[in-house]
Amino acid sequence: MDDGRRPAEAWQALNEFKHVVRSRRMTRAFSTESVDPALVDSLVDLASRAPSAGKTQGWHLVVLEGEQTRRFWDISLPVAKRSSFRWTHLLDAPIIALPLADASAYTNRYAEPDKAQTGLGAGVDAWPVPYWTVDTSMSVMTFLLAAQDAGLGALFFGVFRNEAALRVELSIPADLELLGAIALGYRLGGAGGQGRSSHRERRSPDQIIHRNGW
Repeated sequence: MDDGRRPAEAWQALNEFKHVVRSRRMTRAFSTESVDPALVDSLVDLASRAPSAGKTQGWHLVVLEGEQTRRFWDISLPVAKRSSFRWTHLLDAPIIALPLADASAYTNRYAEPDKAQTGLGAGVDAWPVPYWTVDTSMSVMTFLLAAQDAGLGALFFGVFRNEAALRVELSIPADLELLGAIALGYRLGGAGGQGRSSHRERRSPDQIIHRNGW
């Protein structure tokens, strides 16, 4: 770790990072306490430092705060369906953030002189991997870790119902890819519970790594 710190300081920083990663969990129950907008800005600043192809940074975040979160829930989870919804305190999250990936930002960036030789500026079909989705996903993961480090709870979840209506309500451009939603706020102590998949064992490195080939 060549960042100018002495070995003991670097080791301490590594241990702190390990704690953040290992302690992070998806939060499904929130208090109604508001989150300072300046804190949200700091989380987004950290998320913006995630890897980005060509430093394109082609992602956006629609942030709904306080009473504005109802605009999300009234469309994605109408009142008539809430009586059977397991995570009632999820709706108390004071912030709902919607991460959006901008493919055109990448084709435009790779049409610039220093990237034109790649041919990736020709259009989205020229890309073997949709890096706008990859980069936005890495930004979301960095955001989740930053939230954990700041003492906040967060939940990333899919928007599986009424996406078209949500886009109209929030004036989201049709060409932006909606990855899902992030609920953010302070955890509600003693409430929530674990998700249905929490009992599944975490895979070991030996189950994941294929050294020197498959």
